[in-house]
Amino acid sequence: MTRPAQQQEVPGVEKELRPRADHGEEGYQGSGRLKGKVAVVTGGDSGIGKAVAIAYAREGADVLVSYLDEHEDARDTARWVEEAGREAVLVPGDLARPEHCRAVVAQAVEEFGRIDVLVSNTAFQMTHGTLEEISDEEWDRTLATNLSAMFHLCKAALPHMDAGASIIGSSSVNSDMPVPTLLPYDVTKAGVANFCAALAQLVGERGIRVNSVAPGPIWTPLIPSTMPPEQVEHFGEQTPLGRPGQPAEVAPVYVLLASDEGSYISGARVAVTGGKPIL
Repeated sequence: MTRPAQQQEVPGVEKELRPRADHGEEGYQGSGRLKGKVAVVTGGDSGIGKAVAIAYAREGADVLVSYLDEHEDARDTARWVEEAGREAVLVPGDLARPEHCRAVVAQAVEEFGRIDVLVSNTAFQMTHGTLEEISDEEWDRTLATNLSAMFHLCKAALPHMDAGASIIGSSSVNSDMPVPTLLPYDVTKAGVANFCAALAQLVGERGIRVNSVAPGPIWTPLIPSTMPPEQVEHFGEQTPLGRPGQPAEVAPVYVLLASDEGSYISGARVAVTGGKPIL
């Protein structure tokens, strides 16, 4: 699939992505694996989060979608969730703020009474050729959005999660193969992987599972909004499969980890990398 050189403003929107990403809108077939569950998915307006929200709905879950301010994209996610016969709740706002993380959880509990699945997926990154180019503000924003938000979300959600519930963090292949031009992002994704591995051991006695998913290069609006156009044009070509993945190709792993079929999977980091191994 050809990708022209392109650039967007942060955080990027789906309607400007060329070619459009595949979130499973036409292809994902559910089989009731999440029937009756309640899921919170952050970053659910586009990319991996959108694909996860669509898959969860088609598997039978109601979904609260947290997103920053990409309202048109988020409404499209809600439309697909509702077409699957499930309830969609949209909550815009900045998860870099701890109080908003708590508000997202509170809204889910108000709407649904509990949380069965929490997917912490929101992420921010920017490309820089030197350390000196990274401002203090950008460093703080990246850590707050990608890593601290997961802490605040989990801390707020755990009192509303029962045995059998699942927490899933979006890590990255960068967690142990850091790309030098994405240094703050690399740090946060390694942090997500370690946070999930540690939390799995803390909450195992409650019957709650915690895992992370480590995607490789996935075609989402984040890419043209945070990378130079010439890198966008060749994005993902370095993988053994020779292409970037689509969000729809990652979502089934999130389904497994959320479902009762994954009842003995906890503390894991699952690679979806197009052939690049993780340690």
